[in-house]
Amino acid sequence: MYVLVACEESQRVCTAFREKGHEAFSCDIQSPSGGHPEWHIMGDVLNILNPVRQAPDIFDIEFETMTGEEYAISQWDLIIAHPPCTYLSNAGACRLYSRKGQLDRERYKKGMLAKIFFMNIWYSACSKLCIENPIPSTVFDLPKYSQTIQPYEYGEPYSKRTCLWIRGLPLLKPTNIVSEYLPYVSCRTSANKGRPEKAGVSRKGGAAKARSKTFWGIARAMAEQWG
Repeated sequence: MYVLVACEESQRVCTAFREKGHEAFSCDIQSPSGGHPEWHIMGDVLNILNPVRQAPDIFDIEFETMTGEEYAISQWDLIIAHPPCTYLSNAGACRLYSRKGQLDRERYKKGMLAKIFFMNIWYSACSKLCIENPIPSTVFDLPKYSQTIQPYEYGEPYSKRTCLWIRGLPLLKPTNIVSEYLPYVSCRTSANKGRPEKAGVSRKGGAAKARSKTFWGIARAMAEQWG
């Protein structure tokens, strides 16, 4: 099965599907931290989402990995995407308005561009699709998500509520529910208030990449159940 993991530099989901024998590829504008450039397509994922007409009755998706291997496939069998959520997330909705209630037009514009990117993935030609993102701000009116999941449902000792928008796939089932867990992201309103050392990662900007990585338990559940 040809699997595209969009907007993934960690390569965790990609690796989980590779371990199951699938032809999985990660794609991101960043180089991969997962250690497999031979599986990584570096560039804008919108360029390889859908087949392009090569001849009257021939449509292909052509791409090249970082190590120079070239591929031409008829279509993706499965797409799992992690589009940027900085401006779409409900966690950042408070920054859309000033204390006087005025709209931050620049931030709103960035949020709308992020929505367009999200929707381009959602309306791709692939029949089996999952988009992963945090709870979105209602301001941007995204489609209703299919389910929410937590890392502690997949053997990870953390909470970090995540939404899945799913098409053509069954809902993801918990694999190993952990009863004791902590918030993954340090914040003042969580149970780890005043004790950021108890959280998985900091909320400070420099830790954004760490916060965005898919948990191994969730990645392997996707490969097991959707592969």
